Amino acid sequence: MASILIVDDEPGVRSALGGVLRDEGYTVDAVESGEACLERLVTREFDVVLLDVWMPGLDGLETLQRLRERQVDAQVVVISGHGSVESAVRAIKLGAFDFVEKPLSLDKAVLVVRNALRQRALEAENRDLRAQVDRRHVLVGESAVMRHLREQVMLAAPTNGRVLILGENGTGKEVVARTLHAHSRRRTGPFVEVNCAAIPEELIESELFGHTKGAFTGAVAERRGRFEHATGGTIFLDEIGDMSLKTQAKVLRALQENAVQPVGGTGLVRVDVRVVAATNKDLPEEIRAGRFREDLFFRLNVVPIHVPPLRDRIDDIPRLAEHFMATLAAEYGRRMKRFAPEAMTRLQHYAWPGNVRELHNVVERLLIMVADDTVTAQDVGFVGDAPVVEASAPGTVTPLAEARDRFEREYILHVLATHHGNISRTADALGVERSNLYKKMRAFGIAPARRDPE
Repeated sequence: MASILIVDDEPGVRSALGGVLRDEGYTVDAVESGEACLERLVTREFDVVLLDVWMPGLDGLETLQRLRERQVDAQVVVISGHGSVESAVRAIKLGAFDFVEKPLSLDKAVLVVRNALRQRALEAENRDLRAQVDRRHVLVGESAVMRHLREQVMLAAPTNGRVLILGENGTGKEVVARTLHAHSRRRTGPFVEVNCAAIPEELIESELFGHTKGAFTGAVAERRGRFEHATGGTIFLDEIGDMSLKTQAKVLRALQENAVQPVGGTGLVRVDVRVVAATNKDLPEEIRAGRFREDLFFRLNVVPIHVPPLRDRIDDIPRLAEHFMATLAAEYGRRMKRFAPEAMTRLQHYAWPGNVRELHNVVERLLIMVADDTVTAQDVGFVGDAPVVEASAPGTVTPLAEARDRFEREYILHVLATHHGNISRTADALGVERSNLYKKMRAFGIAPARRDPE
C-alpha cells in the first residue's frame, strides 16, 4: 500500500486532502512544517510527499532542497496558494514531480498522486533492470591478464577517447564496452549497441544515420539513426571489421565532423557521442587486403584494449563458472549447483575455443540438465580433453565393449564441441568419413547441433 506524507501549515488542507487520499486506499500521514517533514522522513519512508510552498520557518522549496541533499527518493508534489512561474520552475529544477496551485481540486490532487506513484514504480523498475544488466555484464576474474584489462578500462573510462576493443569471438568485448560506459562521465546517457555484421548492407546506413520520409521505398516516416539516439552517451560499433568500405567512409565523416547526414537528407545533424568499436579481426591485415580504411582505423584506435582469450586465464574459470551459475540460477528460479573439485579441474583443462561465451553456455546446460545439486566430473565429461569413464561399484568390472562405447561417445561429443557442431570438420579431425560419423552419432544417440554447411 502506497504511503503519502502531507506537509501543510493549514489544518483544513491536511484534513481534507488526507481524507480523500485515505478513501483511495493510501496510507496517509500529515505534518505542519518543513522541519517536522524532515524529522518524519528520518524514521519513515514515503512514496509521495505533498509539500506546501508557503509555510512559517522552513518553506517548501528549502525543504525540497534539503530532501534532495539527503537523497530522499520520494516523489515530491509542490503545492502553493501563491503560484508563480518562477516558483514552479525552481521546484521542477530541484526535482519536484509536479507543481499544483491552491485552492486545490481534490480530484486533481488524487490524479497527480497516481501519476507520481506510477513514475516512482517506473523508476524502481528501471533501477532493477539496470541492476540485472550490471550483474550480467561484469569483468569477472583476478588473473594477471584480467587485472591488467581492468586497469586499462578504468584508465580509459572517464575520458571521451575513442576505444577499439580487440579479441576473439566470445571473449567478452561487449562486457568491456558496457563497463567503459558505466564508469564514464556519460553513464547517465544511453548505451546504444550496433552489430555491424548483423544488419544488411542496404539498411545499415539508415540504421546508423537515420532517414527522411520518402528517402527510399518503405521510408514512410522520418526516422532517427543510432548515432542520434546515442547523443549524450556511448555508441558501441560491434564487429566493425565486417562493415563495408562505403559505410566506413560515412562513419569516418561522422567522426570527423561530429555530425551525421540522414539518408535522403541535405543537412547535417549534430551528435555528441563517444564511439567504442570492437572486432575479432586483424585490422592491419584487413587494411593490407583493402577491406578496411586505414584512416578510419587511426580514428578508432585512440585507446586499443585487447581482451584475452579464456585459455590465457584458466585461473579465472572457477570464478566465472560460479558467477554464471549464480546469475543463471536466479534467472531460472532454480537452486545453485556446486562444482565438485574434479569437475572444476576438467573445466580448467579444456581449451575453450568459444571462450567465455562457450563457458556460459556449458554452465547453463549443467544447471538445466544435471539433476543433483553437485556437478561431477562425469557431468562435464563432454568438455574435457580426456573423456571420463564412470567408476564401477566396488568388486564389479565394466564390460570392455560398454567402456569402449562410452569412451567413443564422449570423445565424439568433445570433438564436435571443439568444431562447434560442424560434421565435416569433426569427421576430418577424427579421420573418418562423414557417413560413418553420422552412423556412429545415430548409434550413440547424438543429435547434430546444426545442419552441416557442406
